[in-house]
Amino acid sequence: MKRTSRDIRTANRYEVLRQIIAESPTSRQELAAATGLSLATVATLVGELLDLRVITEVGFEDSAGGRPRGLVAVNASGGALIGVDIAETYVHVELFDLALNVLARADEDMRPGESRPEQVVGHVAAAVGSVVAQAGIEAARVLGVGVSVPGQVDRDTGVAEYAPNWDWHDVPLLGLLAGHIAYPLYLDNPLRACAVAELWCGAARGRGDAVVVNLGTGVGAGLALGGGLHRGVSNSAGEWGHTTLVLDGRLCHCGNHGCVETYVGAPGIMQNLRELDPRSVLLHPGDQTATIDALARAVAQDDPIALKVVRDTARYLGAGISDLINLLNPEVVVLSSWVASRLGEPLLGEVRRAVARHALGRPLAATEIVLSPIPTDPVSLGAATFALEGALQSVGQRTGTKRTTAPARSRTAPPS
Repeated sequence: MKRTSRDIRTANRYEVLRQIIAESPTSRQELAAATGLSLATVATLVGELLDLRVITEVGFEDSAGGRPRGLVAVNASGGALIGVDIAETYVHVELFDLALNVLARADEDMRPGESRPEQVVGHVAAAVGSVVAQAGIEAARVLGVGVSVPGQVDRDTGVAEYAPNWDWHDVPLLGLLAGHIAYPLYLDNPLRACAVAELWCGAARGRGDAVVVNLGTGVGAGLALGGGLHRGVSNSAGEWGHTTLVLDGRLCHCGNHGCVETYVGAPGIMQNLRELDPRSVLLHPGDQTATIDALARAVAQDDPIALKVVRDTARYLGAGISDLINLLNPEVVVLSSWVASRLGEPLLGEVRRAVARHALGRPLAATEIVLSPIPTDPVSLGAATFALEGALQSVGQRTGTKRTTAPARSRTAPPS
């Protein structure tokens, strides 16, 4: 899809704010140098952000032989953002200030079979209400709620088109949520959420090309190419978890056999353990998080079974990541989400060794493979940035054109 001048302006607005959040306080001159934008463009974008009260003037600094430079910083208390991470086994919600610091968290567990849309919506509404109450935030200060749901979504209509692990088809999720949540709503999936989180606050910030591998119950790859999020023509890019790794391999929820997800997602890791030691005390049938947590503890104690499971999982994961490196030639591959966080450095080390056996030398030499450095839930953070980006985009529309209708209560995420 061809980018319009408004899309480019919006992307530049995001980039300037990312830099301000990372380096507050900073000057317009420093922003121009860091972003590669002209000083005039930066001055205009800073003016828009000041009008929105997302940033504020904080004084001056001396410059070599010239006039003092004005400094700007993020106005952390200028509003609040909510990020919702809907996963197959839980709903996790975080409330952030505008500096993307966490002010409140809430969790809702979802038991097996508790995945009907109305049940999920009830959990989300309860958790959103909880974080707002915990933080003591006035409703008017909440700029929006970003919602991440697994599977394929139509962010323009707010519909969860297909969630294979729940057998959801064409669920009008934002419409259902709007009956319970009065804030502007923005929908996408965890692949995009993790990638946007890394662009704003993590290992992809300032990188032109990055792949964010999302390791949870499901598996996928968020793609940041050319400095922005790559969505594909139908917002379906990144379904790497449903590429074939083993011909005629394990049956996947999507109906195919041998998908990457069936070997490196949490249920796949449980199957790896089960095949190695069916009676392992590390295996907690029906409980993914307990099994992965037990594996992580056992690896730390050099348990041979746990070490073998991580090594076997990394062998599959490394082969799949090698394909991404050979295909996309990224600067960085980030291992993200809860499975990567729990298995941590032992998994990372094994993945690096496996990738080195499969990837071509030239693209591999240009690629760094790292764990996500984001200290909070990257999906919630990324979902919250959907709301932030939506607010920034709507400001650009208000300042650039005359609005003829009132803003809708439920909105979808803007181009990133």
